[in-house]
Amino acid sequence: MSLLIRKPGILTTIQDLGRSGSRRFGINPNGVMDAVAARTINIALGNDENEAVLEMHFPAAEIEFTHDTFFAIGGAEFAAELDGRAISNWQTLTGQKGGILKFREKINGNRTYLAVKGGFDLDPWLDSKSTNLAAGVGGFSGRALLAGDKFLCSSSQGGSSIWIARSLLPRYSRFPTLRIVPGGEFELLSAISERSLLNEMFAVTRDSNRMGYRLAGNAIHLLHNKEVVSSATAFGTIQLLPDGQMVILMADHQTSGGYPRIGNVISADLPVAAQLGPNDRIGFKLVDIGEAEEIRMKREHELTLLKVACRLREHQN
Repeated sequence: MSLLIRKPGILTTIQDLGRSGSRRFGINPNGVMDAVAARTINIALGNDENEAVLEMHFPAAEIEFTHDTFFAIGGAEFAAELDGRAISNWQTLTGQKGGILKFREKINGNRTYLAVKGGFDLDPWLDSKSTNLAAGVGGFSGRALLAGDKFLCSSSQGGSSIWIARSLLPRYSRFPTLRIVPGGEFELLSAISERSLLNEMFAVTRDSNRMGYRLAGNAIHLLHNKEVVSSATAFGTIQLLPDGQMVILMADHQTSGGYPRIGNVISADLPVAAQLGPNDRIGFKLVDIGEAEEIRMKREHELTLLKVACRLREHQN
């Protein structure tokens, strides 16, 4: 059982939920940008939530199924077609042997995901199949996929037909308000800058990638210049750069940094951030840790219910 990459797309990589436990050695976690999309389609297929998926940007890859393959697509809408027939995200499908999967048009979002039942038969590095492009390890030979690449699937046997309710999915938008908790240096912001941060919109620039989104907008300043000791960073950390602009660290973020950390996007809103692209605009809303934890717990509860429902559907069949 295998997939053949006929055309690679602009950036197609193997990712799972990331590499944990190695940041103290300076190894960044990598992993999918949109964890909810990856987890959701893996759950629908009966996979472990951490099973590796293909993460694709537009133009996306053209893929041939060399055997009958049970799969699902989630995340951005790229007008997917299977053998010339339009198919939808967020459902389980079977690609017949010789079938061709294409993505014709970017409708919304910037990263789409493909999961197959059983996952991909690839060797993990530090307990993760995620691709670390900087180090050239993990995933498929540590690099983005190329035309002609062929890799095995652990299993592609069919399963139950599942449609995932839209109410369970992140509310993707080109102009979202992302909820944040205060960062270590938030209290050092001037009053004017704090108001700007929480009341203005900031554009995602073209100088953005899986490592971080550079933003453009009204300059943000601290009350006074202060040297900041290099400190730990995380997916969603908002750093204030010397020019008064901000960067949101994303999946391939560095493990530490010396720029002031003025906030952190809450985990429940990271999937929304993950689907942003150049010229999209972001607003910020401040919440406290307690509220952020409640929002996360609600999301986890919804995913648990989905998992139970999918298992019951499988047993009924």
